[in-house]
Amino acid sequence: MNYYIASCVFTRAFPGLSFAIQSWVRARNGIGIVRCCVPKYKLNEFTAEMPPERRDGWSELPDSADFQPGDTVWSLCHNCSAIIEEQKPGVNVRSLWELILTDEAFPYPDLRGREMFVQDCWRARDRADEQAAVREILRRMNVRILEQDERGEKTEFCGVSLLRPAPPRNLKMAPERFVENAPGKFLPHTPEEQRRIMTEYVARFRGTEVVDYCHYCHEGLLLGGARAHHLAELLFAAQ
Repeated sequence: MNYYIASCVFTRAFPGLSFAIQSWVRARNGIGIVRCCVPKYKLNEFTAEMPPERRDGWSELPDSADFQPGDTVWSLCHNCSAIIEEQKPGVNVRSLWELILTDEAFPYPDLRGREMFVQDCWRARDRADEQAAVREILRRMNVRILEQDERGEKTEFCGVSLLRPAPPRNLKMAPERFVENAPGKFLPHTPEEQRRIMTEYVARFRGTEVVDYCHYCHEGLLLGGARAHHLAELLFAAQ
């Protein structure tokens, strides 16, 4: 079976984009769409936070699925990816960006050589295929890619999400990634400290546009004043 996880947190942040992505995925035959990686996760809370015009569509989606070895799960939520990998051995976890590259007719917008830094995500630092897919998509959009020294497996950035306690679910269900391999992370910082740290980080871009592919990275970049775009915005905003 093939599944796409729409992501509770991403959909809350980008409801219009999420439903545009779901429409595109639905046109790919044989991919079931679910809300989350685990059953019954904050169903009422997330539904209540959806815009009224999106609540019925969100409620109609299955909350999750019984993922089995051999299944492929496509996701843009790195929490979901980590949880499935640690809780469901044998399930093939891939990114939405890799799925997009399989669509030979995908209507990539032409960004006409705009320069953009790529912001890799700590939650996906070991996902080389995802990182490569992001860059290939940007090339197909005619973006002039600018790279940081701290990229790929070297990145330690995930917005303010690393400057506050992790959701208990993540610590329990993906302890290897979020506990054992996260020394010094998920420590509480005040809102003022978070803003200061993000502002200092964003200064490295010197006003140049930045593209990210994580809703936590995006939140932090915006907090720091970056001219940031989530990759999904570039791909689906006009659809």
